[in-house]
Amino acid sequence: MKQQNYDLIVVGTGFASTFFLKKYLSKASKSAKILVLERGHLFPHAERLKEKRRESTPFAKLNDHSHNTFINNNPEKIWEFQAGFGGSSNCWFGCTPRFMPSDFKMKSLYGVANDWPVQYDELDSYYDQVEEAMSISGPEETPYPRSKPYPQPAHAFNTVDVLLKKKYGNLYINQPTARAKVPVNGRGSCCVSAECSVCPVNAKFTIENSNLGVYEDPRIELVYGSQVFGLELEQNMVRKVNYIKDGKEHHASAEVFALGANAIFNAHILLNSGDTSRLTGKGLGEQYGLQALVYLDNLANFGGGTWVSGNGYMLYDGNHRKDYAACLMESNNAPFLRLEKGKWRDIASFRMIFEDLPSEQNYVAPTADLMKPEVNFKGPSAYTLKAVEQMKQKLPEVLACLPIEKIEFQKPFASEAHIMGTTRMSESPEEGVVDKHLIHHKYRNLFVLGSSTFTTFTPANPTLTLSALSLYAADKSF
Repeated sequence: MKQQNYDLIVVGTGFASTFFLKKYLSKASKSAKILVLERGHLFPHAERLKEKRRESTPFAKLNDHSHNTFINNNPEKIWEFQAGFGGSSNCWFGCTPRFMPSDFKMKSLYGVANDWPVQYDELDSYYDQVEEAMSISGPEETPYPRSKPYPQPAHAFNTVDVLLKKKYGNLYINQPTARAKVPVNGRGSCCVSAECSVCPVNAKFTIENSNLGVYEDPRIELVYGSQVFGLELEQNMVRKVNYIKDGKEHHASAEVFALGANAIFNAHILLNSGDTSRLTGKGLGEQYGLQALVYLDNLANFGGGTWVSGNGYMLYDGNHRKDYAACLMESNNAPFLRLEKGKWRDIASFRMIFEDLPSEQNYVAPTADLMKPEVNFKGPSAYTLKAVEQMKQKLPEVLACLPIEKIEFQKPFASEAHIMGTTRMSESPEEGVVDKHLIHHKYRNLFVLGSSTFTTFTPANPTLTLSALSLYAADKSF
């Protein structure tokens, strides 16, 4: 660390921190001093590919495995993320649908949970900016409003997608994705291998290949191997950040602070610091997903230009959300076969993803180890589980345009890899932890970034929205 006092200190280098810094740097003075503390290290894409090929690489031991960074009191529930430079941009699959306008108004439209204090129209231009920065491939028409076309053309549908598109129009679309359709900024075009966690051709947007220029900016000092465990709070302000590097405790001060760890560690840092907000750490959750295998009668399902080729909104919006959750369909285009002679490709696979509601029975708590939080999860809400049963009843009718032999539902997934909700956004301190600009209700020089701030857990993938929120927060607050 070059100095002790900074204009801004940011924790983490994932999507939330990086897009916050992108906007902040565009507004900050040339003399601004910014410290970025990253608990892990850079694990370059080329070295990740070596690991996937089971080749030796010294980078493999630099970062902690995510499962070793916290205590999980429910081993049946998996929380997937990655530590290290770029955070979970290194393991995400690049799915980038926007939220629906209704997702921000759950209470006023459906009488469920709370409305978000920020609304779709306020984020529209920031969605555009993130989509441009990520070079998103997407369709011309969508069920949500857009003011600009996607930067790249959509990936191709498979056979089943084409039939569903013909039936449902803009309720069935090519999935918007950060898996490039055409090469861009040194990224290849999607190879449709479904090995998206570490893309073989580097087609998927990551912080490492982003070309955003954030961490190359001379105003930024990036310090690896620095795990933040707490903040020093005084008179409703953050004065210092406390972290461990090379086994020693360090401190740094700033005018403004931003937490950009995930929903587990944002909450843990605040709890270790003595945050008195009643809801800090509470409401941990994510979406709920399961796979539906659709066996087809003499219809071979071929094609598709990327891993998830289609998104279906037929079970998403509507008055049913007063009683049970929305469901987003993903047409899974991973290479797979039906193990019956002459019917190898007569099958379709859909991932059915359901929204959930934050519950105080699901929470993060501190432990005697300042570096390791405890995670407690009892399960999804009845609101979500009812939607699963409704989906099973309605799916045959939704897919009636296909020649279906049978539908098989697999067990729910142990994780959707989208951790949310422990520092929720709200109009008032009684209902959440941060305001619409992601500033802590009590500690007014502290931003809390990322999906930990989500008021509710929509079915849509969160990365695009949390990145747009980071741009919005930095733009409106400086």
